[in-house]
Amino acid sequence: MMTVREKRPAAIGEEAAGTAASESPRFSPTAYAARIQAEKAGSNAVTSPLKEHGRDFGGVDLKALTEEARHMLAAPRGWNEEEQRRYAEKLNRAVIGFPQERAELLAVLSDWIIKKRLQHLSTGSMPYGTLAEALFAEVIGLNVLELVLRNREGLEEVQVVGTRIFEVRDGRAIPSAYRFEDAAMVERIQQNLVLFNNDRINLRKRWAEVQLLDGSRVTMTGFGFTSQPTLTIRFYTVRRFELQTLCRQEYQTINESIREVLLAIIRARFNMVVIGATNTGKTHLIKALIAAMPDEERLITIEGRYELSLLRDFPEKNVIEYEADEEDPAHGSKQAFKLALRQSPQRICHAEIRDEDANIYVRACTRGHEGSVTSVHANSLEDVPEAITDMCMLDGRGMNPLRLTKRITEYVTQIGFEMRLIGTVRKLVRIGEFEWRGGEAVVRDWVRFDEESGEWLMPLDCSARAADRLRRFAPEAWERIGSMAQREKGD
Repeated sequence: MMTVREKRPAAIGEEAAGTAASESPRFSPTAYAARIQAEKAGSNAVTSPLKEHGRDFGGVDLKALTEEARHMLAAPRGWNEEEQRRYAEKLNRAVIGFPQERAELLAVLSDWIIKKRLQHLSTGSMPYGTLAEALFAEVIGLNVLELVLRNREGLEEVQVVGTRIFEVRDGRAIPSAYRFEDAAMVERIQQNLVLFNNDRINLRKRWAEVQLLDGSRVTMTGFGFTSQPTLTIRFYTVRRFELQTLCRQEYQTINESIREVLLAIIRARFNMVVIGATNTGKTHLIKALIAAMPDEERLITIEGRYELSLLRDFPEKNVIEYEADEEDPAHGSKQAFKLALRQSPQRICHAEIRDEDANIYVRACTRGHEGSVTSVHANSLEDVPEAITDMCMLDGRGMNPLRLTKRITEYVTQIGFEMRLIGTVRKLVRIGEFEWRGGEAVVRDWVRFDEESGEWLMPLDCSARAADRLRRFAPEAWERIGSMAQREKGD
């Protein structure tokens, strides 16, 4: 027994010694991975593609880690579709440069790096404090566009063509002080945007469009569709426009007298058409006109992209919004019109008449949907009826163009508005009534902006038919307008 007891401590000592001896070579997955990475770094067997620029994270393949981080962020997050949509929007806003979303996603990347036990890796000579910041710059960052976006005051649009950047402020594009080092960086940003929106831009589909929840729109082209990759970010800067807003000193789009004219036109339920060059305020005017329409009236909007977003800005309005997809016949503008006409619309707002749906809009305006509004690309109001006629004739059906133009003049384009950029101010420079006279469409001026004096003139050259309509449907407004016109003539 004594022998056993004497041997026991020895055995225990030997066991302890054995345990101590075995602790150093004990297998550790983390240590093993770190040793393999160090060996690879030492032997240069696998070199980081960014290492030649001084970007070395202790031998970690930054390119592979970046791709893994990109796919991790792109994976849907949330318990339902609404939560997943909000997360996708958060990714978009982070890419565009919104600070709160960027901070939240940087935190997500930091947690992910901690879980991978890579938080202690040195960033070397790279201009980042942490690995999370480095990955954020590669996966989400906009490169030099971030410098452009720091000054959002008055920034309406950012235009990228190849490596060049242009900033649109107050309706004018000017070359930016920044530019990309190479076009590959623009293509990386494009891939980030489409990846986070479940879209694609590649050799088969060489363009993409992304729209954020706040209305900002991103349009991208590349891969031979355009000679250089392009990226255009059009910011939605205003939540709500009303006619009264457009009278303010900071806008000066209209004045109080013009507002009275517009209200009378809306109440008399004339069909309206808006023309003007890009960035002249056509969409803002259309939204302001819709804001003045009674909330209970059934209004249907048909757009290629949700740009008006009326239900977001006017949640109390009786609005149905269609987003037509021209690549899908089952959900194109023609199908949208067919369904819309069965939903008892009182007014129809078609964002822009295009070739394929001109005939449908003309039919809608001649079948009782008075007070509708649309926009057309035309040089002047006089060109509008023929421009719509030309689009209708592309339908291929046998139609008399003269009779069609007369029909459009009398029923579709009853009142026209022309927007123009005067200096840096978007102005409604003309309101005209379309009339068929002597076998052609003519325009009777109701309001005209005089650039020399900087004042609006109000000839109010109404036809007897239009004057009678205004007296019946908007008697008070018509009386005020008549008094203003008389005072102007007296002056």
